[in-house]
Amino acid sequence: MRILHTADWHLGKKLEQCERVDEHQDFLDWLIEKLNTECIDVLIIAGDIFDTGSPSNTALEQYYRFLRQVKNTCCREVVIIGGNHDSISTLNAPKDLLKYFNVHIIGGVPDEFTDQIIHVRDKNGELQLVICAVPFLRDKDIRLSVSGETDLERETRIKQGIANHYHRFTEHVVDYKAQNVPVIATGHLFAAGSSTSDSEKEIHVGNLGQVGAEEFPAHFDYVALGHIHRPQLVNKAKHIRYSGSPISLSFSETDDKKQVVILEFKEGELHLLEEHEIPCNRKLIRIKGDLDTIKRKVMLLEDHQLKYPAWVEVQIETESFIHGLDEELEQFKGNRPYIERFFPRQIRKRKIQNLDEQATPTHTLNDISPKEVFIKKCQAEFGEEDFSSLVQTFELALEQMSQKEANP
Repeated sequence: MRILHTADWHLGKKLEQCERVDEHQDFLDWLIEKLNTECIDVLIIAGDIFDTGSPSNTALEQYYRFLRQVKNTCCREVVIIGGNHDSISTLNAPKDLLKYFNVHIIGGVPDEFTDQIIHVRDKNGELQLVICAVPFLRDKDIRLSVSGETDLERETRIKQGIANHYHRFTEHVVDYKAQNVPVIATGHLFAAGSSTSDSEKEIHVGNLGQVGAEEFPAHFDYVALGHIHRPQLVNKAKHIRYSGSPISLSFSETDDKKQVVILEFKEGELHLLEEHEIPCNRKLIRIKGDLDTIKRKVMLLEDHQLKYPAWVEVQIETESFIHGLDEELEQFKGNRPYIERFFPRQIRKRKIQNLDEQATPTHTLNDISPKEVFIKKCQAEFGEEDFSSLVQTFELALEQMSQKEANP
């Protein structure tokens, strides 16, 4: 039994206003080939299939075309869970039809808890694998809101609620373990100690409910996680890991090696676990410095000979706003067809400030998140006072709004 774990596709994702459709399609084509060449039996997609709760027609077309193509491979079962970016209703709408093709959709926590338990059988009907398909857990799923509680109490309740959800599976899977049937769990959450990038959406459950490796029951032979875009283990536990996103979703991920995880079970035991690197077809590059330094670094950029030319974020330190910067950067680029475009960020230097404050980005509203706007306002109002509780309350409000937008 061979399983492939992937997550965080974010179909429809743009980098500012630049489309990523071609890069996503290249990954999907590569994945179809990988399912065949590696003789994969089960594909697990651990959430955030789409970038928004209302995906574009192009993103939906890519998704359904991929699922149709899977049927032409040796992969017999597909398990898909919803992430915090996904709309439960959008994912679940075709699930009865897709189940006919052995595609199992768990967009959100179902009314019947055991509907999250998926049985994978061989051609003779013999049980080979059990998957506890846990999607992104929203507030209503863990039901932990208590008026008047402190930040510490809320954090403890959220962590306990997530852990309790996973431990509820114990009574249902203990018999399978006795029969030497492997059990896999999924999740879309923020595990303690995870290394994040700029592209993960900060969420209420994610920030406060940092679940450690010890919170997952020992009955799970493997835990396939999504939400964090950098591939990594959880607390050095090799069987609990994030596969990461298939393409770089922000300039902070420029050095990440994207991958899928392939595991193999033999006689009920995890026999093999491999990381398979995903080919990179476009390089995202981040360079920093003053204008002269930026020019030198641009001239030193190499041709990586990839399918698509590079996108370059330049963080320019300056004492005053530079007009006509776009035109000047184009001149820096010169005759370098392997650079497609620049993403300029002007960082204004401030005098008579401490080191941490000497470089402050000058942004438009399109460049900064609602949370950053809120923090700047708090800093202006409260100065050095502690306003962390207000920020956590604001994060909760943002998450509740996003849940209502994704699932009206």
